[in-house]
Formats: sequence, C-alpha cells, structure tokens
Amino acid sequence: MSLPLAPGPVAMRKTFGIMAAYRWRFVAVLVVQVAAVLTTLVAPQLLGRLVDRVSQGQATAGYVDRVVALIIVVTIIGAVVNRYAQMHARTLGEAVFADLRERMMGRVVHLPLSAVESAGTGDLVGRTTNDVSRIEFLVRTGIPQIMVCVVTIVFTIVAAAVTDPLLALGLLVVGPPVWSMMRWYLPRSVPAYRASSAAQARLNGVVTETVEHAETVDALGLGARREAALQASVAEAWSLEDLTVRLRVRLYLVLDVAWRAPVVVILLWGGFLAARGHAELGTITTVALYAMELRKPIGQLMFWIDLVQISQAALSRILGVEEVPADRTPTGAVPQGRLIRLDGVRFSYREGQEVLHGIDLELVPGERLAVVGPSGSGKSTLGRMLAGINPPSSGSVTVGGVPLTDLPETELRRHVALVTQEQHVFVGSIADNVRLGRPEADDATIASALASIGADSWVEKLPEGMHTTVGSGHLALTPAQAQEVALARLVLLDPHTLILDEATSLLDPRAARTLERTLSTALAGRTVVEVAHRLYTAQDADRVAVVMDGRVVELGSHDELVALGGEYARLWEAWSRQ
Repeated sequence: MSLPLAPGPVAMRKTFGIMAAYRWRFVAVLVVQVAAVLTTLVAPQLLGRLVDRVSQGQATAGYVDRVVALIIVVTIIGAVVNRYAQMHARTLGEAVFADLRERMMGRVVHLPLSAVESAGTGDLVGRTTNDVSRIEFLVRTGIPQIMVCVVTIVFTIVAAAVTDPLLALGLLVVGPPVWSMMRWYLPRSVPAYRASSAAQARLNGVVTETVEHAETVDALGLGARREAALQASVAEAWSLEDLTVRLRVRLYLVLDVAWRAPVVVILLWGGFLAARGHAELGTITTVALYAMELRKPIGQLMFWIDLVQISQAALSRILGVEEVPADRTPTGAVPQGRLIRLDGVRFSYREGQEVLHGIDLELVPGERLAVVGPSGSGKSTLGRMLAGINPPSSGSVTVGGVPLTDLPETELRRHVALVTQEQHVFVGSIADNVRLGRPEADDATIASALASIGADSWVEKLPEGMHTTVGSGHLALTPAQAQEVALARLVLLDPHTLILDEATSLLDPRAARTLERTLSTALAGRTVVEVAHRLYTAQDADRVAVVMDGRVVELGSHDELVALGGEYARLWEAWSRQ
C-alpha cells in the first residue's frame, strides 16, 4: 500500500500556508523587482526618442552624447537593482525551501511505523530524495524567477501600450495559441508526472531491496526473478518518462513560435502603420525593443510553467506524507503502574484477513514471558501489539490502565520498547549508536550498558574502543555485534517492559543463550516478553504463552505446559529431538 497523495487543492493550500509566513518578504522582493523592471523600460524610450530626432534631423552631437550617457547610467542602475533583487529573491527561496524540507522531515520521522512498513522503502525514499530534488530548484530559484518574469511581462506590455496602444496590439498575437496549448497541456501533464514519480519510487524500491538483501537473493537463487522485476520497473519508468517527454515536445513547439513571434509581428505591424502615417519610426523602435525585452521572460516563464507541473506532482507526494493518519491520539492520561493488559485484541493487516483473534493477556510486572508457536502463528504480531507498533483493529492494549494509543510516542517508549532481529547501524561511533537510547548519557554510562550485555569484550579490542566509527563506509559490524549494540541501546533506554522479537536469533545457539542469561541479569526487575523459536528461552521463562493461528491456546510455566501434554509439550518434544 502506497503512502497517500495530497489532492491538488490541499497541496496548494498547504504551500500557500507556508509562503504566507513570508508574505512581507515577498512584498519587499516584489517592490524591488518592480524597480528593477522599471529601470529596464527607460532605455527603449530614450532610444526611440533619439531615433525620432535623428530621422527628423533635429539631433545634435551633444544631444546624442547626453542620451547615450543617460542610457548607460540607467543600464548600470538597472543592473545593480536587478542584482539586489535577485539576491533577496534567492534568500527568500532558500528560506521557503528550508521550511518545506524541515516540515516534511519532521513528519517523516514521526510517521507510524506500520504505515512506513506497509508502503515499503521505495515510496518513502523516493519522496524524501527524488521528489524533494524535483521541487528544490523550483522553490529556491523558480518562485523568485516566476515573480521576475510576470512583473517584467506585465510592465513591459503596459509600457508598450502607453507608448503606442495601436502598435502594442501586436504583442497580444501570441496569446491565443499559448492559451490553447496550455489548456491542452496542463490537464495531461500533472497526472503524467505524478505517475512517473510513482514509477521511479517503485524502481527505487526494487533496487534498494535487491541490494540490501543481496545475500538472500544469492542464497535462494532469486537473481533471475529480481532481474525480471527490475526490468519491468525500468520499462514502466521509461514508458512514463517517454510520455512526459512527448508532452513537453508538443508544448515547446508552440512556445518556440510564441517566443519569437512578438518582434516579427511588431516590425510587420509597425511597417504597415508607418506606411499609412499612424506610427513614427521612433515609436516602432521603442515597441520593437519592448518586444525583444519580452522574449527572455516569456521563454523563462514557459520553462518554469513546465517545471511547475513536474513539481506539482512531486509536491502532492511530499505533502501527502502529512495526510497519513496518526496511529495515536495523545490524551494526556498518565499510566498508573506498570501492568500491561490485552483485552479482546483483534488485528488485521488487511481488511478481511484477521491475524489475531480476540486475545486476552495480562503481563505480571517483572515477569519474563516467552511467546512461542509455529511460524505464521501471530507471535511477532502479538509482540508488535504489546509494543504499540500497530494499534489493534478492535479491543485494547493498556499500560497502567491507559491505552497505548493514548500515549505520545516519546512517552510510550519510556514504558515499552521493541527489539527485533533486524537492526540498523547508523554512521557514527558505537557510543553514538548506543546513546540514541538516552542522548544525555555520558561515556561511563554507555560503557556500563555495553558491559551489561557482554559487548565490552569485543568493543574494547577495536582501535578506538567505543569511539570507533562504524556504519556505511566505515567499520562494518557483524550482524551479531549490531544486535548487541541495539540491546545495549535498549538497556540505556530503560523502559519497564521490553519486547524481544527473536533479538538473539543472529547469534549461534551457545552465544545466544549466554547473552540471554546476561540480559536476564541486566534487565532484572523489568517485564520481558521474548518472542522465540529456540525453546530453551521458554524453559528459562517464568511463563510461556503458546500462540496458534492467532490465539493464545496455552499459558503457564514450562513445567506446567509440558505436564499438560498439549501444543507446547508437542513443540518441546519436537525441539528436544533436534
């Protein structure tokens, strides 16, 4: 399931909402831009008058010198004012883009984990990279440039109309074809660009997943399948890119004619009027120069209009992140105690496909509970319910009498945290990675956390100890070492309830059991729920919950369940024979 898209009106409303915070800066930039444009309109007027004087034999050498000098001065002033306007416009664009980017990233890091997982990595990565890059140039440079183009076109046409209204009518000849083309182009371009962005995101997802899980692909001989999936994604992305290129080619064909037409039309129209005594040579010169002045802003405006369509599709994807519904509604309620309860919990990843069926379970504070069962029985999903990763479809999961969905994310993690077999090592030192659990922790506290799970034995042998830089492009930790860093982080976070979903599965059985016993000491007094395949974990636990087909079918101590002779006894017997 993909992340949602912000509808066009919603995206525009949010964009204008961001820009509204800078409205006075926009006004200031607009005023300076108007001043810069006005200076460029003076030179054609002066040159037109000079042409009239010369053609009538009334221009003296002194007059010509004064006009030329004045044109030079006005041109220099215009260049300075324009440079000043461009500088302030660029800084304004940078501020708006920074606001938009930070707003997006602030939402991304607080997205419900369930939404991120269901959408896949490609969609979210595509929105935070490709889509952000697509609007970056527009926001940083395009918005100021569009303002310049619009102001220049409007004031130039007004100046031409003031000079000679009849002659200036020739400037309007480009209006009908451009209007017709834009009416054809705009309804087709936005859906095409949006589909192209989505296809690029799917392509990114295929590439990312294949690279990240290259060992699995190689081990299972999935190379041909992944190559076929990649080729299909490339073909889809190419076909949609080809569609957008064809749209642009048609647009630019008309716009190229419109870009060159004003000067030609003014000269022909001016010659026609002059032949009949309705226009002076100087006036024709002035309006023709204005027509030449229009070529650059018209060409630039058409370029930016096309980029706006690309960016509009990207913007709807970026702002669509904000449309992801929250999975919790903090009420300010404070948990009274550490007791975690599940009452009538049902859950479906997809509508109509229920995974958990009416589970009732109460965790005794300070106990160690093992959750066992065959693959696909719902063990990990139950762990996610206990950790508040997914809200239940019906029923409730509470801590201290407060539903987990009523707690803010930061408050929830003070009560319960989850560690799975999949861990990410961030670029930075080992200490930095562990410190994520408690940012204010000093080195001594971090060293203690590493020692509590036995990681100090290998960390101390590194060149710079726990200050050794690890992660992409630096020292690569083994999966087992990365898992120990994650567990040390969890010890540092210090929630009263911990959910370990096969957290030691990447270690060999002997090392895993040693680490679990070490953890048992380090986590003494805390409630620990272990989702496990290795049943010695259940043997060491205070209680065992047996999950079958999304239901807790047995609950008791290891000895009680073995004596019962039910599902757990059969699992234990089968495992003991291995």
